[in-house]
Amino acid sequence: MAILRILEFPDPRLRKKAVPVEAVDDSLRQLIDDMFETMYEAPGIGLAATQVDVHRRLLIADVSQEKNEPHVLINPEILGQEGSEVTEEGCLSVPGYYEEIERAERIKVRYLDRDGNEQESEFEGLLAVCVQHEVDHLQGRLFIDYLSEVKRQRIRKRLAKDRRQHQESAAIL
Repeated sequence: MAILRILEFPDPRLRKKAVPVEAVDDSLRQLIDDMFETMYEAPGIGLAATQVDVHRRLLIADVSQEKNEPHVLINPEILGQEGSEVTEEGCLSVPGYYEEIERAERIKVRYLDRDGNEQESEFEGLLAVCVQHEVDHLQGRLFIDYLSEVKRQRIRKRLAKDRRQHQESAAIL
C-alpha cells in the first residue's frame, strides 16, 4: 500500500470531471487500498479519486470513530435526496478550512461495490453528507463552490500564503 499525494485547491486538476470506471479489477482494488491508507493518514472521512489525480468515478468513505466501517462507491449515482441539514464541512484538498454547507439529510445511491456488484443503499447523516461531498469532487466541484466569491478568494489567498511560508521554512532547513 502507498500514501498518495492529495491535490490542493486551487490545483486545476480538481476541476476535472471523472470518467466512469470500466472494470473492477486488482489494479482498481489496489487504488482503493491506497486511497484508504491515504485518507486515514491525512486524517479524513472521505476521499474521491479526483483528489489523488485519478479521474475515475470512485470514492471511499469511513465516518466511524474506530475507522472500521469502510465504504467503497464505484460509479456512484445519487438517485434521490430527502431533507436538508447544515453541517460544518472541511476537505483534504482545502486543508484547515471549515464552512457550514447545506446538503440533503438522506440520499439513495446506486453504485458498484469493491467486487463490482451493483448496490443501492440509503445513507443518512454524516455519511450522506460525506458521499455528497465526494460525488461533487467527481464532478469537478469543491465544497467552497457553495460559498461566496469573496470567501473563496480569501481561502485561495490564505492557502497560497501558507504554502509560501511552508516552502520558506523547508528551504531554511
